[in-house]
Amino acid sequence: MLAATADTSFSLAPGPILIVLLLLGVYVRRWRQVRRTSGPRGATWTRLAAWVGGVLCLAIALISPIDTLADQVFAMHMVQHVLLLDFAPILLIAGLSKVLLRPVARTVLDLERALGPISHPAFAVVFYVGIMWVWHVPALYDLALEHSGVHVLEHTFFMSAGLLYWWHLLSPVRGRHLTGLSPVVYMVSTKVFVGLLGIFLTFAPTSIYSFYEHRPQVWGLHASDDQALAGAIMAIEQSIVMGVALAYLFVRALGEADRAQEREDRYLDAMDAATGTSAGAGAGAGAGAANASPGAPPPAV
Repeated sequence: MLAATADTSFSLAPGPILIVLLLLGVYVRRWRQVRRTSGPRGATWTRLAAWVGGVLCLAIALISPIDTLADQVFAMHMVQHVLLLDFAPILLIAGLSKVLLRPVARTVLDLERALGPISHPAFAVVFYVGIMWVWHVPALYDLALEHSGVHVLEHTFFMSAGLLYWWHLLSPVRGRHLTGLSPVVYMVSTKVFVGLLGIFLTFAPTSIYSFYEHRPQVWGLHASDDQALAGAIMAIEQSIVMGVALAYLFVRALGEADRAQEREDRYLDAMDAATGTSAGAGAGAGAGAANASPGAPPPAV
């Protein structure tokens, strides 16, 4: 196979550029409105940075040279996929707050109820894992690389699966809340199954995607080595994201437990105070009756 120089030009398709600008413009407008009316609490700089980071991930995946390199190097295509599946959704959802979502919060909850089983966390797990495995079937993967319309559909599925999956863990407005150990099961079951796909690609004895086998070698990567690198990127990314997410979920669970304990302590203090007041009033009335002379006439009115 002949070697070739990598094409590192930017992809300037109007669709992704319009989406990036729209997401940035709508959010910044709402963020500034909340800052003016409600103060910084509901629209912090951290939220803004997270949203901008998510939009930047989309721009890197769909506009930067990574999009052009994805047609030349399998490993770059995998980088594009994990940006759309995990990093962009995580940061975009982390940029949201209840105050920012207030105009659409009721609509979101109504939509969740209307979707029924589709809005259940179990569906998000199956959808996330299934999308990754199905789109890496060689015939479908090669088809996406050969036809731009199918490639756009593939990216749409990845982004949708990522948003739905991370929504159940990170969204400030959702109808179903994962409690107890359910977030851990939710996370581990998903990342392990997707990580297994990465391990399979890493250690497959031969290249299984004909599209890259018939492309000129870029950076001296043989198709099988390129596939192994792509699989390693997937497996390592899934492990790192799972580890960071589990640590975050653990810290969040501790915080929720502390807040629940504080609410219980305040409730008990209020009950003790109310009980003490009632007991004091009863004791005062009893003492007054005891001090009164048994034969004394009632006070004149």
